[in-house]
Amino acid sequence: MSSTTVTPEAVEAVIFEALKGFGVEEELLTRDAEITALDIDSLDLAELAQVLDDELGVEIKGDDVKGITIVADLIDRVVAKAA
Repeated sequence: MSSTTVTPEAVEAVIFEALKGFGVEEELLTRDAEITALDIDSLDLAELAQVLDDELGVEIKGDDVKGITIVADLIDRVVAKAA
């Protein structure tokens, strides 16, 4: 488990970095970006969940991301799970 403090800014940084690794263009990465518009599929989300666990020690499951449509909602969900 990482010693990184789980703040919205820390979560955003981890998510944005991971999404860039999946091929998402940096200029598309905003809190208001729609997940589907970023061309992120379920495999990418599973990999992102592993990154969040590795980097922040927050375990995200499939049910945790149901209904999430924008990046900000994902960030908020991760922060809430860490609390």
